[in-house]
Amino acid sequence: MSVYLIKMEKGHKVARPITTEEEYKMLRNKPVNLKNLELARGGDEKAKSRLVQFNYSGHFPNGMVKGNRLPSKAFGFDLDCLEDFERAAALLLAAPEKYGLLMLERSARQGGHAVLKREPGRTILENQVRIATALKCEMDTNAHDINRVYYSTSAQPEDLLYLSPELFLDEYQEAEVAAEAQALEYRREELPEGAHRADKHYKPWEESSQNSEQETKAGERVFSENFQEEDTAELEEDTAGFDENPENEITLKEPNYQGIPYDLIIRKWWELYNGGKEPVKSNRDVLTFELAVNLRHICGFDRQLLDKVIPCYDGFPQDQKMKCIDSALAERRTQMPKRLRDVLDALCRENTDNAELLHAVSEVNAQDELLYFRRLRGMPLGVKDSIMAAGPALAMPVITAITSAIGMLATGVKVNIHSKYQHLNIISYIAGEAGSGKGQIDPILDAWLHDIQLQDNVYLQQEREWRMKKRAAKNAKQQPEEPQLPVRILTLNNTLANIAERLSNTDGLHCFSFTPEADTVSQKWRQSISDFSVLIRQAYDGSSFSREAKSADAVSVHIKELLWNIVMCGTADALYRLVTNYTDGLLSRFAISRTPDNTFARLEDRPYILTERQQERIQMVAHLLPLMAGEISLPKLEEQSRIWVEKIRIQAMKNDDKVMARCRLRDHVTAFRMTTCLMLCLVCERLIKQYGLNGAEQRLKADPNLWKRMLQKAQTPAMMEAYDTIADSLLDNDLYFFGEKIARAYENNESAQENRIRMGKNDSIYERLPEVFTLDMAYQHSLAVKGAMASRNAARMMLKNWRKQGIVILCEDGTYKKTGH
Repeated sequence: MSVYLIKMEKGHKVARPITTEEEYKMLRNKPVNLKNLELARGGDEKAKSRLVQFNYSGHFPNGMVKGNRLPSKAFGFDLDCLEDFERAAALLLAAPEKYGLLMLERSARQGGHAVLKREPGRTILENQVRIATALKCEMDTNAHDINRVYYSTSAQPEDLLYLSPELFLDEYQEAEVAAEAQALEYRREELPEGAHRADKHYKPWEESSQNSEQETKAGERVFSENFQEEDTAELEEDTAGFDENPENEITLKEPNYQGIPYDLIIRKWWELYNGGKEPVKSNRDVLTFELAVNLRHICGFDRQLLDKVIPCYDGFPQDQKMKCIDSALAERRTQMPKRLRDVLDALCRENTDNAELLHAVSEVNAQDELLYFRRLRGMPLGVKDSIMAAGPALAMPVITAITSAIGMLATGVKVNIHSKYQHLNIISYIAGEAGSGKGQIDPILDAWLHDIQLQDNVYLQQEREWRMKKRAAKNAKQQPEEPQLPVRILTLNNTLANIAERLSNTDGLHCFSFTPEADTVSQKWRQSISDFSVLIRQAYDGSSFSREAKSADAVSVHIKELLWNIVMCGTADALYRLVTNYTDGLLSRFAISRTPDNTFARLEDRPYILTERQQERIQMVAHLLPLMAGEISLPKLEEQSRIWVEKIRIQAMKNDDKVMARCRLRDHVTAFRMTTCLMLCLVCERLIKQYGLNGAEQRLKADPNLWKRMLQKAQTPAMMEAYDTIADSLLDNDLYFFGEKIARAYENNESAQENRIRMGKNDSIYERLPEVFTLDMAYQHSLAVKGAMASRNAARMMLKNWRKQGIVILCEDGTYKKTGH
């Protein structure tokens, strides 16, 4: 994509590329621009002309606008009519991916501007016709040229309504752009005479509905006859199901999501989670809340839409139903819950011959997988390249993996986290089904570890030479001395003794391990998995590690600080084989991320790969990270972390959710370390852009505290948002994979206590139940107390434990009765 700041110099427009979101917002929020905006909105035309100008339609390798006809991958679209703007904004913001929205802003006077992805092979004019048809908005046919500029407003939320990080990406080749420019130039010559006339009220959707006789009238047609009927049909299909109403809100002709009727989804929901029965008076509050919590993810978190698709069950009063919906909307936003995914998967299994349904579910999952990518703003050099090498849907798995490598490279950095200085120790697990993209992480990690691997290759060659000498001198009295080589990249297909020896030879530097198959660990360490668990826990904490042996040939080590970062990839089953105890602290030290569900996804036409340019950028950043060493405190990040922890604590208390409360206690520390890694990359980016790689290296060596001063400034709003995104992702995945398992583990621990103290969630449920109750009633109260994570199986287990404890008995009619103990 492209964003260029436009200025006039000697009577000509000059363009300067804007490559980061921070700079883009800074330019919009400059005091002089805000003052001119205030004057412009008061009617001052001269002030409007002094507003900051941006161009989104051109690509300028030489910095000059004049005469350059190379198109970018974006185009601008004017929405001068206020009514058009409000209606279009509702559509665009409801489904930004559908329309390819990159930026949406209110203009200085009325209406606004949108920036969208340009479809390759189509001119700017054709793309504007396409989007005008989809939105049914008037367009100015004289505002389609490459040199078109837009007067910006502020970066405040009331002006800048939407901004995608994709707007600042520049992943394209000059030759590719030039070739397409030639193709578009040829097509431009094919346009009829009326294509460039100044028509500020052109309505292309009306044009497409005229008959052939009307279309041939002079001056009536303003877009190319090459704009085929099939393209128009596609646009009409894109807008099918939507009407406009006087309040500029979206209404559906038939309530559906991506072509899937909501009533079909809801029927399947009750079939799976309520025995096929709809809610009744005794449980409608709890079940409506649970349904809304899940359904909001495919209703755009829209209150009116949820009201429309969720019935008032068994005479449910409207105001009471809306209270349930409001409570559901107030819950923390996450990725699509597992239970809703299971509903959609069940629909797919039952309708394998329905290609439209399968495609719709695939689109639902694809959009949901982009949740965290859309929340990540202003990713620095190296990190952004890593994400784009794997694809936006793998943003969080990539960040979870590479921050472990970054923490290893910045081995000398210690950050103050809640009054304790800690190394950037990160243990990552990337979970995903077979063929879900985990393998794309391998070459990206290789790029980050390139320098370390080159050094290790030298040490490994020296070790091979020693082994050869030792074999040659097998019977000699004088044996070659074994070298103590600081190899830092360790294989996990190893023994505890070998790993301990490697770790002790690195002279206080981090080691790193990666395995694309986590079963390597569970297979190799099957007999000593507890040793591996202890080792990982100590590595996360950076605590001391000792191993004594009586034999002189056996390994004895004493490590003051165990510094070892690990990345493992594998399936969920492999994760469960690795983590078998949920309360010993191993799980809470894992940074877990999951790859997208691509079960029904189409094969990519152009799969994501790591390019040479991306690899070069990653290696530049990785080269500078080892030059940073020392202790640092980050007050803004500390405050952000405390705010997040308190928010989750309150939510967990409100829902009496002990599992969530427990998971947050290390997730926020891991997120702190991961965000610090991103900020270190931001420091490297700024140094490289200002001084070049060699200059940055010289300055870091000459001024050991330079990175500390720059890291304080790297505590940008984008990095604070990144912290929340990372922390939310870690917590969501803990609950996704282990929520019910952890709950059962704590319940079993509580039930095993002889002197039982009634203070857990199960006791709250017990107190709420009547003297005689059923399994369904216990399940409904479990939902009320534990939230959407409760399950019917967990309710059965709870009742089984109560019977063992003697506090309930099972009656002949299948009901349960309290004993009063």
